[in-house]
Amino acid sequence: MMELKRNETETLVHPRLTQIKIIKRDGRHVDFDDQKIYDALVKAKKEVMEEQPLSPLDHERILEIVERVDSEIAERFTENVKIYEIQNVVEHILLEKNEYELAQAYINYRTQRDFARSKATDINFTIGKLINKDRTVVNENANKDSDVFNTQRDLTAGIVGKSIGLKMLPPHVANAHQKGDIHYHDLDYHPYTPMTNCCLIDFKGMLNDGFKIGNAEVESPKSIQTATAQISQIIANVASSQYGGCSADRTDELLAPFAKLNYKKHLADAERWIESPEKREAFAKEKTRKDIFDAMQSLEYEINTLFTSNGQTPFTSLGFGLGTNWFEREIQRAILQIRINGLGSERRTAIFPKLIFSIKKGVNFAPEDPNYDIKELALECATKRMYPDILNYDKIMELTGSFKVPMGCRSFLQGWQDENGQEVNVGRMNLGVVTLNLPRIAMEAGGDLDKFWQILEERLEIVKDALVYRVERCKEATPANAPILYMYGAFGKRLNRNDNVNELFKNKRATVSLGYIGLYEVASAFYGGAWEYDQTAKDFTLAIVKELKAHADAWGNEYGYHFSVYSTPSESLTDRFCRLDTEKFGEVPNITDKDYYTNSFHYDVRKNPTPFEKLDFEKDYPKYCSGGFIHYCEYPMLQQNPKALEAVWDYSYDKVGYLGTNTPIDHCYECGFEGDFTPTEKGFECPQCHNHDPKTCDVVKRTCGYLGNPQARPMVHGRHKEISSRVKHMK
Repeated sequence: MMELKRNETETLVHPRLTQIKIIKRDGRHVDFDDQKIYDALVKAKKEVMEEQPLSPLDHERILEIVERVDSEIAERFTENVKIYEIQNVVEHILLEKNEYELAQAYINYRTQRDFARSKATDINFTIGKLINKDRTVVNENANKDSDVFNTQRDLTAGIVGKSIGLKMLPPHVANAHQKGDIHYHDLDYHPYTPMTNCCLIDFKGMLNDGFKIGNAEVESPKSIQTATAQISQIIANVASSQYGGCSADRTDELLAPFAKLNYKKHLADAERWIESPEKREAFAKEKTRKDIFDAMQSLEYEINTLFTSNGQTPFTSLGFGLGTNWFEREIQRAILQIRINGLGSERRTAIFPKLIFSIKKGVNFAPEDPNYDIKELALECATKRMYPDILNYDKIMELTGSFKVPMGCRSFLQGWQDENGQEVNVGRMNLGVVTLNLPRIAMEAGGDLDKFWQILEERLEIVKDALVYRVERCKEATPANAPILYMYGAFGKRLNRNDNVNELFKNKRATVSLGYIGLYEVASAFYGGAWEYDQTAKDFTLAIVKELKAHADAWGNEYGYHFSVYSTPSESLTDRFCRLDTEKFGEVPNITDKDYYTNSFHYDVRKNPTPFEKLDFEKDYPKYCSGGFIHYCEYPMLQQNPKALEAVWDYSYDKVGYLGTNTPIDHCYECGFEGDFTPTEKGFECPQCHNHDPKTCDVVKRTCGYLGNPQARPMVHGRHKEISSRVKHMK
């Protein structure tokens, strides 16, 4: 971006303009900055010249106009000036100088921006986009099938929710979201409703103490089959009462006591018919093993066949792997074997639940550990089904202060103790996310590091206001709004109908998240696109996340909620921010020219680093953004070489806390091909027999923290290519 050329001793033609504040449409008061006038005129001039490069004379002419505008404003205004008054001055000067075409283009530019702002809250306009299957509406979420009636209903309701939500937000927050400075996540649900985001469900409390769903009082289960059936019902109801993912922590340890009830029943039966104690025990174990397998298989099928009120399968994660007794080991084994076996007669890959396997030295890390055989099964499962992802116990303890699975995809709670000094993880939740567009700040800074930090500080103030608003809106809920969450145990402590929900949020029990995107692009703006091994460049990116954490920590101390820094799951955001910035800045090498932004702190996927290079590069970031993070490594086909994957898992143990596997697992049932399908306009296609029929293809891609099945439903023209090109950077 070209900067205005000033005399070295001054920044503005009229120093008095430094005293003037601009009153924005959203009510904010900001410093006068004629660079924005210059940029708008350059954009208008390019339109007049049909995108031909501007000559030095063109730039000089525009600079003269800007200086004339400065003079006019300095003469007419002494304190504050409204944005539309500046725009009127610009138009007047353009006409005065006979710049009729430029004036027309500038007026059109202003009008288009006004139209864009109005359209964002125009329900009829956006519903028209839904009816016409505009991809920005129907494909915002990779696991929502826009052809299904209840999804269509949810998308329609979401349009209404977004429109109302934008009007409810503080004006400067709504404006920043619409422009693309920030992204206020899940506007289709919040703030229109005071819903919460993701959570760790307190299954232990609900299963042991009973709960209520609808009109049914549910008592504690007496078998593992009943326990898993109750879990699926809890998941369905929780997912319909919030808008984010939900997780079951330590599933094997959670369900083992109920499997033990099965064992005791079978042992009692055996005592009636079998004399040998050894044979009685063997009989009881074999029957219990079958019960465990059937129960876990039912849970897998029930989660994959559930549809919540928002038209999608609940985004669910199951954590397991640390239990060492017989029941816990059998549950772990069943979870993995069922996933390996696949769904249905064609053995398709299950999309949900996300499996998260915990690795701990002394438990399952090394061949001499008691559960090493389970780790080997987990490796086989990951090579064939991509899941499980892994949590490295010691590193998670170091990064977050306690061990627990993420809430859904990658949102982590920090260690927390209640008033009695007891560590509490389950029953806690996240109140929402606001993500900062870092690449835009870098491009606005135009190579000036001081200006970058200045703009970052300004944007963080907007993010703070947005996050505080999220908290305040969530506090307006009542327990009666979501009884399963607040009254019947999903959020742990059970409230009465008229209690204040803030009891479950305050004192940093709940998190609210500052997200960010595009560290790769930010460093590219200052140090070029191949900066990964430039220590100065990397230190700059680390300084950014340190700054984010410093602000989040300060906000947490000020307001009493845990403001966490979150390495955002930017499924559609990688596209949205880049698209908006391309409109504003054009195609900028290594930034907007790729048509996507790189998620959070991740290594530039175009360079195809080895897993070890990628882990070494990324390991330094999560300690500053432990409110949400995940690492991925890319592999070729691994099914015949699980030891290669184990080498990476072992290497990662003391480096990163949370690691996912990306390996080709597409399957063609016509010719038997297994590997990576080719994206085409007709859909993903078998490279061997060119089959692209969803009925005889199983195509699974990781488009976020979860897996997705893009072939399972029709999409708008070109969507398959888009998913293929974005599948890596979404991670």
